[in-house]
Amino acid sequence: MDITHALRRFDGVARVRALTELGIGDHAIRKALASGAVERVRKGWVAAPGADALLVAAAQHGVVLTCVTQARRLGLWSATDELHVAAPPHGSLPRPLDGHVHWRAPLVPRRGGALVDPVENVLAIVAECRPYEEAVAIWESAMRLGMLHREVLRRLPLGPAARRLLTDARPFAGQGTESILTTRLRWLVAATKVRMRRQVWIEGHPVDLLIGDRLVIQIDGGTHVDAQRLVDNEHDLRLMLAGYHVIRIGYWQLIDDWPHVQELITLAVAQGLHLAPAS
Repeated sequence: MDITHALRRFDGVARVRALTELGIGDHAIRKALASGAVERVRKGWVAAPGADALLVAAAQHGVVLTCVTQARRLGLWSATDELHVAAPPHGSLPRPLDGHVHWRAPLVPRRGGALVDPVENVLAIVAECRPYEEAVAIWESAMRLGMLHREVLRRLPLGPAARRLLTDARPFAGQGTESILTTRLRWLVAATKVRMRRQVWIEGHPVDLLIGDRLVIQIDGGTHVDAQRLVDNEHDLRLMLAGYHVIRIGYWQLIDDWPHVQELITLAVAQGLHLAPAS
C-alpha cells in the first residue's frame, strides 16, 4: 500500500505511527515528504495536500472536532459556524487555538489519533454547550438522519441536560428551524390546549407547522430564493384557496425577531384563525 492510498483511510490526515502500522516505512514517508506527496502537519503527523482544513487544524492543535463543529460536518442542523473542539481534562494544547475547547472526558472512548468525535459524544457535548432550543434542533436533526439511537444513549452516563433532550427530542422530518419554532411555542399549547403538528401534507406539499386545523406556519430557509420561492408562493396560494391561513416567516425573523413573530402567531390564534369553519 502506498502512502497516498493509506492516507485516504484517515480522510487525508494521519499520525505517522498509524501509517507505519499499515506497513509504510520511514523511508517511504521521508520520500513522500520530500516530493510534496504529503505534508508535515506537526511532529508525528502528516497530511495529503488539500486535506480537510479542520482536520489539519485538529491535528496541529492536538484536539478532536466535536460539538457544533462536528455536528455541522455530519450534516446536522447548526445555527453557528463557531469552532468547537475537545481535549482531555487537565491537558494542554501544543499551540494556541482560536475556538472553544471542551476540556472533558468523553462518554465513548476516543481511539488514539482520532480527530473527530463519534456522534454520541457530539450530542452529549451539544446538550451542555448550546441553548436548549438549539440543542433540541441538533438532536432532532440526528434523529432525522438516523444517527441518534435512543437505546444506546439511554445506556450511557448522560448528564441531566442530555437526559432531558433524550426525552424531548422527536424524530420529525423537518429542519432545525421547525424544532426551534415548536420549542418556542410549547407554552401556547399548554395555555390554549391547541394542537400543533409538524410536516403535515396539505395540498400536495408538507407544511412546516399546522396549528389547530387551519393555521399554517411556513419558515423560509437562510437561502430561500428564486425557484424555491416561486414554488412556495404557489403552495401558499393553494393553501389559502383551500381555506387555510398562512403565516410565512423568514429564517432571520425566527432567529433575531422572535417576539414580533410570536405576537403575530398568538394574535392569529386569539382570533380563532386556527379553527375549522363551523359546519
